[in-house]
Amino acid sequence: MRDRKAPAGCLRALLVLVALAVVALLFPVFYSGATPKVHVEPKLKGIGRRTPIAVKIESPQRVSKVKVEVVQGMDVKPVKEESFAPRSVWAFASAPPIDLTVDVGRETVQGLRTGEATVRVTAERAGSLLRQPDPVVAEVKLPVRLAPPSLQIQSTFHYVNQGGCEAVVYRVSEGAVGDGVQSGAWFFPGFPLPGPDQQRRFALFAVPYDTGDASKVRLVAADDVGNRAEVAVIDKFTPRPIHTETLPVDDAYMNRVVPEIMAQSPEVADQGDLLKNYIEINRNLRKKNAQTLKDLAAKSARQFLWTQPFQPWINSKITAAFADRRTYTYQGKPIDQEDHLGFDQAATEHASVTASNSGKVLLARFFGIYGNAVVIDHGYGLMSLYGHMSSVGVKEGQDVQRGQEIGRSGKTGLAGGDHLHFTILLQGLPVTPVEWWDPHWIQDRIARKLGDAMPYKP
Repeated sequence: MRDRKAPAGCLRALLVLVALAVVALLFPVFYSGATPKVHVEPKLKGIGRRTPIAVKIESPQRVSKVKVEVVQGMDVKPVKEESFAPRSVWAFASAPPIDLTVDVGRETVQGLRTGEATVRVTAERAGSLLRQPDPVVAEVKLPVRLAPPSLQIQSTFHYVNQGGCEAVVYRVSEGAVGDGVQSGAWFFPGFPLPGPDQQRRFALFAVPYDTGDASKVRLVAADDVGNRAEVAVIDKFTPRPIHTETLPVDDAYMNRVVPEIMAQSPEVADQGDLLKNYIEINRNLRKKNAQTLKDLAAKSARQFLWTQPFQPWINSKITAAFADRRTYTYQGKPIDQEDHLGFDQAATEHASVTASNSGKVLLARFFGIYGNAVVIDHGYGLMSLYGHMSSVGVKEGQDVQRGQEIGRSGKTGLAGGDHLHFTILLQGLPVTPVEWWDPHWIQDRIARKLGDAMPYKP
């Protein structure tokens, strides 16, 4: 008997194949891919000088173009346009997201006006043979603020020496979120003065010892959208050329100082050679120590911890001054060049070292090139450093008084003999101590400007 089911089964299979063929033919005609998702995230609270806008597009398989525009009323201002090669409709695997960042502000968009603006991101999609899908649009509205904060200098006679300090009193308008003095690569933050006027501020600042051009010293203020005001602050500048000297080193000296420093400084990688280890310490550990001092300044108290002039180390002889540029030689050949940023003072061996002024101990330990060292915070970023001591007599966090013993002189670290290395720092920048040892300088340059805000007793 003949099997009648076979033709029926073949017919059904044929119909399935025909249906699949029809689907395969019509799929690219009508299907245009998955709908992408567009995210727009401003990095600031508004549009000012230059506001970064992060754009992320998920499922961008069929995205062919992305446009970023700023819309104000009837004005549409293009910011960025980028084209992409869309994937085939048969590519079902997900594509990595598209990430773009554009800057929107008065520096990048001509004709931008104060008020409100809409940042519009449009993701255009590749179409099929018979269907063109609508673009996907995402928008964010932001306030537009183009005027920088106002700055009014209220103090006078800003006379600064290269490597020295000064103070400025000023008033800044509401809306400023950061203000102070930009001095080359260094920033000296402003602080509020006591009183009902919350916009009245002051800043202690310095001109770096290696900067002979005071034109780069500016009082600045910025708001939360990047608008920035700048005002010249220095009335008179006195350059102080850097003194240079040559300092020979020998095996006996290196054999004494290098092993101890390396044993106490695990961040120093062994170079496998005494001379190379010395250079690594003198050059790179010195830089790491300098960064630590800059980091410590961020912990400084926002108040004056001292009321009297700073004291030099009594009964001592100055053996090296501030900001000497030293060329180090070994067997008559130069091996390194570094700046000596403090005063070296020698007295008797293991002499008592006293605090130059009252404050709080921020560091009391073995500290790289300085050996046994103490750093005292005096408030508002002003610190003093005492290095090369044979012993430390205070603890971190301890309050100390002017003239109080904090340790004994020695020859730890990179010291060539028993002495004290003394440095004054402002926001981590070494400055000349001579000014801070002078009661008249403090009175004229700092106290008179700050008035009742500074409890100074000369």
